[in-house]
Amino acid sequence: PAVDIISAIEFDKTGDHLATGDRGGRVVLFERTDTKDHGVPRRDLERMEYPIGRHPEFRYKTEFQSHEPEFDYLKSLEIEEKINKIRWCQTANGALFLLSTNDKTIKFWKVQEKKVKKISDMNLDPSKAVGNGSIASSSTPKHCLANGGSPDRSYNYLGNDFSFPPGGLPSLRLPVVVVLYTVIY
Repeated sequence: PAVDIISAIEFDKTGDHLATGDRGGRVVLFERTDTKDHGVPRRDLERMEYPIGRHPEFRYKTEFQSHEPEFDYLKSLEIEEKINKIRWCQTANGALFLLSTNDKTIKFWKVQEKKVKKISDMNLDPSKAVGNGSIASSSTPKHCLANGGSPDRSYNYLGNDFSFPPGGLPSLRLPVVVVLYTVIY
């Protein structure tokens, strides 16, 4: 369709990112995958006129809807969503900044990656039930106070909400944080 035709294209100043805009108002970002060749950055090799056998390779990074069609009521004019121009701005803190414009509006975009994480392992052996830090097993007293406390004073207390049985915890494991996926927004 006509909305998929590219109407604007722009590299950032490093040449590592490419942005395209189309007639449908979408901006698509690509990231360079062959940034290093022979241990020297490609742009330095190009300055030295070193012969490079491969063309640059880019992979899809993300896309977003930048502009929507709108109507200017003062001028009785329809404004197309078509991207006329894209400009990269200076990057900061690992985020990419760019400007996109149609016939009426200039928009400023910040694109960055965020890693979504979760804790994969819990602290205690899953075969033992856990309630507010205390262990529920046959050796644990049946009468427990709030926050995992116990009226039995034979336990060693670290605080109000965690106690160790005599002999310690043989199966104590530290939690592990794992990256589930990366979101680009």
